[in-house]
Amino acid sequence: MNKVFLVGRLTRDPELRYTASNLATMRTAIAVDRQFVREGEERGADFINIVAFGQRAETMKKYLTKGSQIAIDGRIQTGSYDGADGKKVYTTDVIIENFQFLDSKASRNLEGTDTTLNSNDNTTPYNFPSEEDNSSSGNDGTDPFADFGAKIEVSDSELPF
Repeated sequence: MNKVFLVGRLTRDPELRYTASNLATMRTAIAVDRQFVREGEERGADFINIVAFGQRAETMKKYLTKGSQIAIDGRIQTGSYDGADGKKVYTTDVIIENFQFLDSKASRNLEGTDTTLNSNDNTTPYNFPSEEDNSSSGNDGTDPFADFGAKIEVSDSELPF
């Protein structure tokens, strides 16, 4: 089985190109935080190349920019080609099969219609019911993360991109 699930932030704006057969191809990379931190060191990140095709590629190019947070699932694909210097270059990419925006619409400053996140469906980007929908879901309206701790503030200088 070849299945990958990643959550991270784009390290650069998506690059959209079209093949000779007019298939959209999007390439970019995401920074994924490592889970473990050695004592006295800062948390590391892995920078992973990702690729999408067709409508996914066009949607991602339209709505995502450097720094956008995204969840993806897909598969690893390896390949190789001969570089300009004649040496063999090996590649490893994650081919996106599904994705979800993790930033809010407001933070992405979207214009127009977003088919992935329908503004009329009363859900957040995480697919949790909105506050308006609590009465029908049986939720008592309390915040399940209220005692989770203080809000974490991250400055731009702390981001790896």
